[in-house]
Amino acid sequence: MPREKSDETETGAESALPATTYAVLGLLSFGEELSGYDLKKWADWTIRFFYWSPSFSQIYSQLRRLETLGYVSSRLAQSSSVRERRLYAITNEGISVMRDWADTAPLGSSVLKHALVLRVWLGHLTDPQRLEFLLIQHRDQVLEMAQRAKTHGEGAVRGDWAYPEIALRWSQRYYESEAVLAEGMLADLQELKRDGIGQTGKFDAPAAP
Repeated sequence: MPREKSDETETGAESALPATTYAVLGLLSFGEELSGYDLKKWADWTIRFFYWSPSFSQIYSQLRRLETLGYVSSRLAQSSSVRERRLYAITNEGISVMRDWADTAPLGSSVLKHALVLRVWLGHLTDPQRLEFLLIQHRDQVLEMAQRAKTHGEGAVRGDWAYPEIALRWSQRYYESEAVLAEGMLADLQELKRDGIGQTGKFDAPAAP
């Protein structure tokens, strides 16, 4: 989605780790043993709305890294299927590292990389009607994301943990505000039409007297 968080490494006593590594470790900090598949599903249910939607390969590479560091342990467990599942759990050292990161790591800045706004900035190279279509499409997509965030937020509490729901409420408001911004830009484009924008993307010159 439009906003992408900076993934700069954190400095400290531990090995310098990117924030995405802490995000995976954080998924295990709620006290459950989870498989890589479970982690992917929960990431898509929660943190994808405000931070990151990891691939399976990213999940497993981070789990291997965290296990090597001693922040995660794993075991093979029988499942209802024929194949065994590897379950991962956060260690006491992992909890300590997670607490330290959550309390002391600098936030850094959010990086706004909005492909749609870049297209509008280059509007002199495309059809204004195409831009309007893209804006309407984007508005509809973010409204759908807002609704999903609301639905997921209502089911985000794991056990007695309350904060995931708060994060999903923020996500709902974010996507709703993105829809408002899209509506505002649509109004701006329509105003350009009324003002007589030319094919070159410049305002039409006034007629000679």
